[in-house]
Amino acid sequence: MKNFIILFLAFGLSFSLQAQTAEVLKKELASKKDSISKLQAKADALQGKIDALPGWRKGAFGTIGASLSGFNNWYARNEPDVSAGNIGFTVNAFANLIQEDFFWRNSTTINLGWVKLDDKNEPDDSDDFETATDVFTISSLYGKRLNKKWALSALAEYRSTLIDNFNDPGYLDLGAGLTWTPTSNLVVVMHPGNYNFVFSSGDTVFDSSLGAKIVADYTNKYGGLSVKSNLSMFQSYKDGDLSNWTWTNSLGYTVWKGIGLGFEFGLRKNQQEAANSQDKDLAEADNKLQSYWLFGLSYAF
Repeated sequence: MKNFIILFLAFGLSFSLQAQTAEVLKKELASKKDSISKLQAKADALQGKIDALPGWRKGAFGTIGASLSGFNNWYARNEPDVSAGNIGFTVNAFANLIQEDFFWRNSTTINLGWVKLDDKNEPDDSDDFETATDVFTISSLYGKRLNKKWALSALAEYRSTLIDNFNDPGYLDLGAGLTWTPTSNLVVVMHPGNYNFVFSSGDTVFDSSLGAKIVADYTNKYGGLSVKSNLSMFQSYKDGDLSNWTWTNSLGYTVWKGIGLGFEFGLRKNQQEAANSQDKDLAEADNKLQSYWLFGLSYAF
C-alpha cells in the first residue's frame, strides 16, 4: 500500500510539472508571436515607404493549368478509346514609372489555352490541340499630375488575339482625359475623347468610332496573395452597338518560392464580335455574355 501511495504521488507530481512546463512554453510562444507580429508591422511600414519612393515598379505573375487523360477499351463510355487534354497559361506583367510630377504605367495580359478530344475509333475527327482561349492586351498610360490624386492623361490600349485571327479583329484605343489615382494600387482612367480603331479583313460588321473610354485597374498583394482586376469599357458616340467592355480578374497565392495556386476569369460583351461570329447584321446579333476561366499552378516573380 505504501509503495502504491508513493507511486501515485510521483505520478501526480510528474503530471503537475508537465502541466506547469506546458503553461510556461505556451506563454513563451505567445510572447514570441507577439514580437513577430510587431516586427512584421514594422517591416510592412518600411515596405510601404519604399513603395512610395519615385522610380520603376516591375512585376509579373500568372497561372498554368493542364489536364491530360486517356481511355482504352473503357466500355462504360460511349467512346471507349479516347484521349483528351486541356492546357492553358496566363501572364500578367507590368512596368510602371512613378515620379512626383508624372507617371507612366505599362501592362500586358496574355491568356492562351488549347484543348483536344480525340476519338481513336473516329478517323475523321482531329487529334490535334485546338485553340480554346486566346486573349492579348497591352496598354500604356501617361499622366501629368495636377495633384496627388488627379492627372491629365493619355492612353494607348491594344486588344486582339495571338494564335487565331491576329488583328482580325484588333482594337486600338487612343484617347486623352483625366486619371484618378486614389491609392497606389487603384487607377481609374476617364477619357471623354477616345477613338476606337477596329481592324478587320474583308467586308465585315466591324467599324471604328469616336467615344468615351473608361478603365479601372486594381493591382495589389496581400501577403502571399497577388490580385489584379481590370475593367476596360468603350462607349461609342456613333452607335451603342459599337460599344464594348472586357473585365478580367487574376488571383495567385504563393505557397513556396513564387509557386502556388492561381485562378483567372474574364467576362466580355461585344456586339460586333457577336454579329461577326453569327454572320448577322449588327443590330440583329444575339450579344450573349462571353466568359473564360482557368485554374492551376501559379507563379510570381
